[in-house]
Amino acid sequence: MKKSITYYLTLSVIKLKGVKKAFSQAPIDYKKLRKEDVILPRTNFFKKQNVQSFPVLETLITEVKSTQTSEELLIYIHGGAFVSGPAQHHWDSLKEIAKKTQQTIWMCNYPKAPENTIADISKNIDAVYQQALKSFKSNQITLMGDSVGGTLATTLTQRLVQNNSALPKKLILICPVMDATLSNKDIDTIDKTDPMLSKAGVLSAKMMCAGNTDLKNELMSPLYGSFQQFPKTILFLAENDITYPDQQLAVQKLKKANVILKIIFGEDMPHIWPLLPVMKEAKDALKQTIHAINN
Repeated sequence: MKKSITYYLTLSVIKLKGVKKAFSQAPIDYKKLRKEDVILPRTNFFKKQNVQSFPVLETLITEVKSTQTSEELLIYIHGGAFVSGPAQHHWDSLKEIAKKTQQTIWMCNYPKAPENTIADISKNIDAVYQQALKSFKSNQITLMGDSVGGTLATTLTQRLVQNNSALPKKLILICPVMDATLSNKDIDTIDKTDPMLSKAGVLSAKMMCAGNTDLKNELMSPLYGSFQQFPKTILFLAENDITYPDQQLAVQKLKKANVILKIIFGEDMPHIWPLLPVMKEAKDALKQTIHAINN
């Protein structure tokens, strides 16, 4: 399929910024990655909205409320390899979501590795969901996450099922990392064409986050857990993404579990392509995301 000029422009910017180079280092330079962090939104749009921040354990929630009374909540869990984020592209995407939905949005800025382990992070994600249930019914809550944010949304759902707890209405997962081991043999092939991620750096970040937890543990790798009883799930997948082979395996398990599943495939797209600014294909994908939230 023919790509837009903005697709090639975006790939050029990614290359110029040295994203692939950063993710090729082991150990990964998480302090350098954090230089791109944007803890609170800076644009005029958010200044005009009803925005407030509050803590849940060690997590900072930034709440963006609709101008109209909202009965639904979108919990957004950002990516960043467990070691960084949120970044500007997260806020840019949430701005569009806030403009075109009437949902209350919680940006979930959870504690990061290596200062914190996956056990700490998961405890925080659980607490955020329980806090949400104090104001919203479970069927009014959508979980959304990109990259490891998608990992955390998926593993949270697995724990909710295990504990017979109330499940969210739906999951929206953008290029979720399904297996922290990155042991799938197909990853090495895609690593040569992935313009953003590289196995060495991503695996290094996973090991920083794991602590004493095995990388195949469900906290780190939802692929090894169960997908039974999952709510409706919308998956955005990218062809030129080292996390794609494990997502294909997760799709098989989701289908076997009879989960209501919608897959939006990005041919030749890089990791988290729906969140990349400027690119026409990203804007189209974000429209599909907003449609999934509203319906």
